[in-house]
Amino acid sequence: MNSGPTLRASVALIAAIAVFVAAYQANVVLAPLTLGLFIIALVWPLYERLNRRAPALLALAITMVVTIAVVLAFASLIVWGFGQVGRSIVSDAARYQGIYDAALAWLDRHGATIAGAWGDKVNLSRMLGWAQQLSSRVNTTLSFWLIALLYVVLGLMEVEVLRAKVEICLEPSAAKALLSATSDTARQFRRYMAVRTLMSIATGLLVGLFAWSVGLKLPIEWGVIAFTLNYIPFIGPFMATLFPTLLEMAQFTSWETILGIFICLNVIQFVIGSYVEPRVSGAVLSISPLLVLFATFFGAFLWGLYGTFIGVPIAIAAVTFCRYYPSTRWIADLLGGTGRPTSRQGTVASM
Repeated sequence: MNSGPTLRASVALIAAIAVFVAAYQANVVLAPLTLGLFIIALVWPLYERLNRRAPALLALAITMVVTIAVVLAFASLIVWGFGQVGRSIVSDAARYQGIYDAALAWLDRHGATIAGAWGDKVNLSRMLGWAQQLSSRVNTTLSFWLIALLYVVLGLMEVEVLRAKVEICLEPSAAKALLSATSDTARQFRRYMAVRTLMSIATGLLVGLFAWSVGLKLPIEWGVIAFTLNYIPFIGPFMATLFPTLLEMAQFTSWETILGIFICLNVIQFVIGSYVEPRVSGAVLSISPLLVLFATFFGAFLWGLYGTFIGVPIAIAAVTFCRYYPSTRWIADLLGGTGRPTSRQGTVASM
């Protein structure tokens, strides 16, 4: 019996499990590192273009200023949108408490005795306390981003050095495959973010227009929230439809109206996410929808909310690297979505 393939498969499985365990246990270190590498891949063309026309330190400074400005702008949108919604919740607190008490009373009348016990544990004050605990994580998030940006600064200065070391330390064929896979992965990241941004803008505009057309409160805020949450596959779009539906219960008394709003918001998300986006991204970024779903929820298991965002880029990187090595190319073809299998290897190109 040929034990070679079986042994290699066993070793690969053990190595994968070890990597997952390490990623879970060392999330404080690895999570900002992955974010730093992801940002480097996105901003490298800007830094490289500036570096051709200006000193390296000036190019680095301009690149970091642009990066930080984009991050702050995105964070400001999130804080503004959810802040406006939070103020609306506080102003309508009595109305929400009344809806909640009426729901508990309805359950009690229909024999759901657990509702009383649950009502003692969950109330609006407790929910607001949870919101305050969530807001207390701002300092942790700030530290996370500072570490990630430090990785970006150091990484941008080391890209060319590492590229030269790879060419020196590895055989020419191995160096070419590694550099080509890395460059192609960076290009895939940029294309992924470009498509995701375009689709997020379209989703935010449609959600905002729909909210305005049906008379929902805070239509601009709901559009901004839909735009920001759309960067998280599956979970983000669902939450972007669930939040306005639940909070508009204080505005509309008809359950038919509330259900209709929920259905229409989901139709918008479905059309953008399942019909328009796959045709815009094309076969280049095509990966299996099952892999996207797994990467999103497995990333959430490993690193929480940040993992839901970075899970898909990590899956894209894994599939791209598999495509450049003959022994793993079948994995890329298997997980490459609906696009036709490819066996090409890219050429060495700048990130």
